[in-house]
Amino acid sequence: MKKLINDPYEFVDETIEGVLLAHPDHLRRCEGSKRALMRADGPIEGKVGIVTGGGSGHIPVFLGYVGPGLCDAVSIGNVFSSPSTDDMLAATKAVDTGAGVLHLYGNYSGDVMNFGMAAEMAEMDGIEVATALARDDVSSAPVEEMDSRRAVAGLFFAYKIAGARAEEGAGLEEVMEAAESAIFNTRSMGVALSPCTIPAAGEPTFTLGENEMEIGMGIHGEPGVRRGEIRPADEVVDEILGHVIADLPFESGDEVAVLVNSLGATPPEELYVMFRRIHAVLDEAGLTIDSAFIGEYATSLEMAGASISLLKLDDDLKRLLHAEAYSPMLPPLGS
Repeated sequence: MKKLINDPYEFVDETIEGVLLAHPDHLRRCEGSKRALMRADGPIEGKVGIVTGGGSGHIPVFLGYVGPGLCDAVSIGNVFSSPSTDDMLAATKAVDTGAGVLHLYGNYSGDVMNFGMAAEMAEMDGIEVATALARDDVSSAPVEEMDSRRAVAGLFFAYKIAGARAEEGAGLEEVMEAAESAIFNTRSMGVALSPCTIPAAGEPTFTLGENEMEIGMGIHGEPGVRRGEIRPADEVVDEILGHVIADLPFESGDEVAVLVNSLGATPPEELYVMFRRIHAVLDEAGLTIDSAFIGEYATSLEMAGASISLLKLDDDLKRLLHAEAYSPMLPPLGS
């Protein structure tokens, strides 16, 4: 294991310390928690608060999605592990100004359990809480079981859409509806080329042969739909888009946003090689690309691989997607 770390058991806390030191005008700790962070200018009076959270190892998820036009607070767990209920509750209380709080996070059992308990405890304190679960990974369950699907990089679109709606001054129900609209209209699928190593474990999360890849693998190493010999980028894109386009389904005449995401070790050049093929396939299918997001939006430590996400747009989603938003850990957002 080659990593630039100190004590592997201090990895998460030292990461948080570094982030806070690097961006003191953007983030600060929530009262009473070392692992709950919020906007430095928050809470915003009268605004619906959006709280997210999850395991470490996925930057910019989750820390990178706190900021104007995005989320208001985040709770952070150990690598690939759910944050504690207490940290989630601290984040929820920190951003509530009476307009209510939306819990927006990925559909993973530990997060669902701990966020659910935090929501119940917050409501006992008089805070109205709504929940939206990202579930965009088409490889994790059939479409008729969408509610059991896991989240991957498509969570980015839900953050962007819900964050923009809250920034407009919408109420809690409206912000939740915007998040759900983004979630329902997003589909994703990825490919893994190599594993990653959790610092405290000191060994790879899974194994792949020297010339193997796995289509549909999750960001924690969850099983995909097929493992086999590495194929050229165009063939990989064709296979992934075959699943993604058919799932909503996306249809000729639809306008879409495209996210091509690196899982950590795959460089931008390879993502752009993929995008040229994505552009050709979508054009042939009659789908119009409104905007493209290419880079690291949801990583898995140093895992090699990438994911493709499509968001079907309507006028409201398009407006919210293009609204201004900022985080120092993301490329410029909005136009």
